Amino acid sequence: MNLQETNLPQRSIESEAGRVSRYDWRRIYSELADYGGTVLEKLLTPKECDLIAALYSNEEHFRSHIMMARHGFGKGEYRYFKYPLPKLVEGLRTALYSRLAPIANQWNERMGEERRYPTEHADFLKRCHDQGQLRPTPLLLQYVPGDYNCLHQDLYGELAFPIQVAVLLSEPGTDFTGGEFVLAEQRPRMQTRAEVVPLAQGDAIAFAVHHRPVQGTRGTYRVNLRHGVSRVRSGRRYTVGIIFHDAT
Repeated sequence: MNLQETNLPQRSIESEAGRVSRYDWRRIYSELADYGGTVLEKLLTPKECDLIAALYSNEEHFRSHIMMARHGFGKGEYRYFKYPLPKLVEGLRTALYSRLAPIANQWNERMGEERRYPTEHADFLKRCHDQGQLRPTPLLLQYVPGDYNCLHQDLYGELAFPIQVAVLLSEPGTDFTGGEFVLAEQRPRMQTRAEVVPLAQGDAIAFAVHHRPVQGTRGTYRVNLRHGVSRVRSGRRYTVGIIFHDAT
């Protein structure tokens, strides 16, 4: 199935920017700062979710196919999209980056990092490509009963954008059970804090890839975050992951 041959509306990048702009970005920035993750409800329609998930069986859209168990990542599988990305995925990647870049820069400033991220995603991708990070990272994940994703970080190279987005394409309770998104945060000299984030079909979660700043009594310190997916109990679960940096 070719995405251009489906009934999926071929929106422009400008229209995806309009879709993304409807959210309360003050709330999103605040929740990212406080918890390391926040939900963007109904980012995709059920029809869009079904059509993107249906791409999984067609290899022409992808550059590689990963079986998690072979690498110790968990149990399940995923495919990395190849360029050119599906228009909807590309448009969301561009529009979401522009909204998330300000908080990424704020985080780096607070953590004493010199790196700053440009306003436009195309400019950031040029930096990735100039450093030899040329391979696209948006991916489509599939889980069946017994599958899970170990806690991990999606870095892929020296240059990494500190926030990423995942969109649940399947309907919990109908298409699958189990398979909850899990975010784990390790603060210095403290026990790991885990948060299970409930998502509906079409909901997206934006979350910290690696580090985020936290204000303590003696100033700002950084905490380490990882994410994963709990065991799927029944059915089939699809997710599209939107990672903003490219891979080496």
